[in-house]
Amino acid sequence: MRLRIEHTTRYEFSLPVAHGLQRLRLTPKCTQGQKVIDWHMRLTGAQAEVEYEDHNCNRTTLVSVGSGASMVEVHCTGLVVTADNAGVIGQHSGSMPLWAFLPQSPLTRPGPRIRAIMAGLDIPRSDVLALLHGLSAQIVAEVRYAPGETEVHTSGEEAAALGLGVCQDHAHIFIGAARAAGIPARYVSGYLMMDDRIEQEATHAWAEAHVEGLGWVGFDVSNGISPDERYVRVATGRDYSEAAPVTGMSYGAGESLLQVRLAVEHQHVEQ
Repeated sequence: MRLRIEHTTRYEFSLPVAHGLQRLRLTPKCTQGQKVIDWHMRLTGAQAEVEYEDHNCNRTTLVSVGSGASMVEVHCTGLVVTADNAGVIGQHSGSMPLWAFLPQSPLTRPGPRIRAIMAGLDIPRSDVLALLHGLSAQIVAEVRYAPGETEVHTSGEEAAALGLGVCQDHAHIFIGAARAAGIPARYVSGYLMMDDRIEQEATHAWAEAHVEGLGWVGFDVSNGISPDERYVRVATGRDYSEAAPVTGMSYGAGESLLQVRLAVEHQHVEQ
C-alpha cells in the first residue's frame, strides 16, 4: 500500500523564546514491510542543527528555536510503501542488545494492577505467541480506551489502576507485562491510516515483543490487531520517552499551545 502522509506540529508561545532545543523523531524507518519513497521536513521558527541515528536506529533531528520566536512549526510530508506481514518485523538488529528490552522503566514497571491482569491469563507461558495475543486482549478488556484521562507522563501501572487510557498507556501496560514474563518488548510510535477518514486525530502507538523463531512482532493493543499495511513505523524505544515524536525544552517562552494536524491517505497508482 502507498501511504501519503502530511503531519504538522505547531507550537505557539505566549512570550518570545529566549532559547530552545527540540529533538524530532519524525522520519519513518526503512524496515521489513516498509519502504520510505520520499520524506521532507520543513521548519518555521527553528533550524536544524544536526541529524543522526540514535541508539534505537531512529532518524533524529536536533533543532534550535530562534531567539525571539513566538511560534515553531514542523511540517512533514512523504510517501511510504507498506506491506502486510501480520505484524512480523523480523530478527533483532541495531546497536541495542536484545537484553536491553527486558529491564523495566518507570513508565512500564508493573504494580499490583498489571500483575492482576497477567494473573487473569490462563495460557501456558511456553506458548509465547498465544500468551502475547491473550495479554493484548486482556488489557483492552480491562483498560478502556478513553482519551483525555491520562497524559504523556502517566505510567502503565497508573493507567491500569485507573482502568482508562489511550494507545500509549495500552502499549506501556503490554510492555511491562511482557518483560515481567521474560519477553523482550519495546514501544513503537508511528502512523495509522484509519479506514473511515483521512484526517487523523494524532499519531499512534503500539508495542512489539520478541518471539523466538519470528523476531519482533507488533501488537496494537488499542485496536486488538497486529499491525498491517495501514501502519507506518516511525520510532522505537524502551518506552515513550525514547520514541516520542517531539521532545525538548524552551526558556522564556511562557505558556505554549500545541496544535497537531495529521493526514494519512492511501495513494492509488494510476494505470
